[in-house]
Amino acid sequence: MSIYNLFSMIGGLAFFLFGMNIMSNYLEKMAGGRLESVLKKLTSNPFKSLALGAGITIAIQSSSALTVMLVGLVNSGIMEFSQTVHVIMGSDIGTTLTAWILSLNGLSSENFAISMLKPQNFSPLVAMFGVILIMGSKQQKKKDVGTIMVGFAVLMYGMTLMSDAVSPLADMPEFQSFLIAFDNPFMGVLIGTAFTGVIQSSAAAIGVLQALALTGQISFGMAIPLVMGANIGTCVTAILSGIGVSKKAKRVPTLHVLIKILGTVIWMVAYVIARYVVNVPIFGQTINAFQIAVFHTIFNIGTILILLPFSRRLCVWVESMFKVQEEEEEEMKSVLLDERLLLSPGLAVQQCRDKTVAMAHLAKKSFIKALRVFENFDENEVQKIIAMEQQLDYLEDELDTFLIRLSSKDMTEADNDAVSEMLHSINDFERIGDHAINMAQLAGDMNKQGLKFSSKAQSEIKVLKAALEEILSLTIDSFESDDDVLARNVEPLEEVIDDLAKEIKNRHIDRLQAGECRVELGILLTDYITNVERVSDHCSNVAVCIIQTKNSSFEIHGYLNELKDGTQNEFVEEFDAYQEKYILPEVISPRKKSKVAKKNQKSKDKDKKDKDKKDKKAKK
Repeated sequence: MSIYNLFSMIGGLAFFLFGMNIMSNYLEKMAGGRLESVLKKLTSNPFKSLALGAGITIAIQSSSALTVMLVGLVNSGIMEFSQTVHVIMGSDIGTTLTAWILSLNGLSSENFAISMLKPQNFSPLVAMFGVILIMGSKQQKKKDVGTIMVGFAVLMYGMTLMSDAVSPLADMPEFQSFLIAFDNPFMGVLIGTAFTGVIQSSAAAIGVLQALALTGQISFGMAIPLVMGANIGTCVTAILSGIGVSKKAKRVPTLHVLIKILGTVIWMVAYVIARYVVNVPIFGQTINAFQIAVFHTIFNIGTILILLPFSRRLCVWVESMFKVQEEEEEEMKSVLLDERLLLSPGLAVQQCRDKTVAMAHLAKKSFIKALRVFENFDENEVQKIIAMEQQLDYLEDELDTFLIRLSSKDMTEADNDAVSEMLHSINDFERIGDHAINMAQLAGDMNKQGLKFSSKAQSEIKVLKAALEEILSLTIDSFESDDDVLARNVEPLEEVIDDLAKEIKNRHIDRLQAGECRVELGILLTDYITNVERVSDHCSNVAVCIIQTKNSSFEIHGYLNELKDGTQNEFVEEFDAYQEKYILPEVISPRKKSKVAKKNQKSKDKDKKDKDKKDKKAKK
């Protein structure tokens, strides 16, 4: 074996790791936020959780990536540690798929159909189709599928390169002498652990072992400890993800490592007994790539079947290692979105959306609470509104920072649109909270001065308040469901609210001029109406953003101008419907009253003059 064979082996490993990384990243990207919805389906049924863990690991081709996700979710308080136990166990089952695919390289047949099952034979076609999709498709999803196909082909090319590079080792006496070290089971476990820890991929470590098995020099006795060691070495990524997280989150990688170590100990005891006590002859026989895949599967599934009945005990054991005090519990709650979620952009987008929806509901709740403070002032309610506004400020700061970092990641077109929509909307939700504070302070000022709006003003405000509550509900429902059809109903209602505000102001001016309203109340009423108008404007901003996101050719100013010009029949119909729904109480304005009084007086004066004339004529 020359130095060039060594270079080829290193290059093959590099291609293998690169292809695996590309596949994992793009499979995860395509899965997007669906991973989050799958994780949320966790129940107390351990078998469902096992299936979910296995399925997600197969989807993203990495048990370590799933563990890192779980660390981030637990650290953010999105999941409880107890929910992750069976998912982690399931991930060990899902990670066996790669070994089975790689084992197909050992197929040898003159039958064309069977021969085409060999990845070395069909991967060039996969690569070609992948390149065609990347270069010829306009849809990003198809381009991503093409990238996954090319990644698979690169992975298989790396496997082939490693196999070809190590084939000369079969005839080297030095290699056979070197393999003596592997024959020691404890040394085999250590070497497997160290090698996998360095490359941080158990699939790659198993792939290298399968490539070496093609030389015909690897026995069952050598391969089995190496496989067990590879399973421990893959925990390095999970251990690193546990640095700097809460004690609750540290439990996740600890459990992952514990399962791997316990499984290795159990199987190592069985191995030592079978090989050195019973002297089973199979350990001296050579092993092939297919048999390595079989043992890898038996080892992982067998470990889970053995430990599954003790899963609750394992959970309690790990929890006792990392006891969480109340102060630490509160500190953990302050972690809104763990940065480890950035490793899974699709999952991170969904988590950000959940937090943004919660922020939207909080904004709505704070403003409605502020409106009700005018009816029955309560200082405790004002303090709650202030606390809500502070929470909204915190959410906006955290989400804005996280979303900006997330926007630099490679995501699907839908996820990119979702990030853009959230970045635009969080500011509007935060501003609604600011207006809630303004309204609470306004109510406080009125309470201190012992002022109340007149009965006429209150009846008008009641209509305005009802319209505002509906536009808030409409906006948040459309944002939560990401429904642009529902969002199109916001703008007509916003126009109706503007008209209501103008009419209430005009009526107030009439009452002020007629001396029916105090100047101080006039200023307060104007501030009240102004805050309501601003909130409805923020609702309009969110709705327009949703419509724009759903329609790439959508132009905001053109859309709003068309609405205001009345050229869209749908808008006119909705506007008329809302106008009929929200009608101010019919009153005669002071100006009109004065005119009517003058007119009546003139009529009375005229009647009196006519009567006087008749009386004079009668006397004559």
